[in-house]
Amino acid sequence: MEVEQTALPGIGLRHDFTTRKGQRVGIVSHRTGRRDLVIYDKEDPDAVCHTVKLNDEEADTLAELLGAPRIVQRLNQLHEQVEGLVSVQLPIPADSPYVERPMGDARVRTRTSASIVAVVRGGKVFASPGPDFTFAVGDVVVVVGSEDTTAEVAGILAEG
Repeated sequence: MEVEQTALPGIGLRHDFTTRKGQRVGIVSHRTGRRDLVIYDKEDPDAVCHTVKLNDEEADTLAELLGAPRIVQRLNQLHEQVEGLVSVQLPIPADSPYVERPMGDARVRTRTSASIVAVVRGGKVFASPGPDFTFAVGDVVVVVGSEDTTAEVAGILAEG
């Protein structure tokens, strides 16, 4: 899908795309941090017919609602396509040596060849967290790999 980015001087950025059915949709990211979800008129692709103004929390919620199911769907597709691939959800226990430490300190990918694809914290999904993502007690880490490598990750997160 092609996404167009347009600078809006004095306002911020606009990202637009067209759905398969021809509906044009966009997000205006204001310099203030506000985001507007915009739906364009089908007859005039430059005219906006609906705008939904979103604060940071609302924009995050919308992103999570759209993002989390896609992650699960993609994982399920991978499981069907690749024999031996599993995904597991591993909680970060209170006594984990990685509590309040960056994910990169665990060196999971280097040590096991498994991948951390998401972290769930308090109902919020952090997809593809980077090495600077800090673990917290109760986080649920979504790991993809073989049965053996995901078991190794469980050991690393629990014991170091």
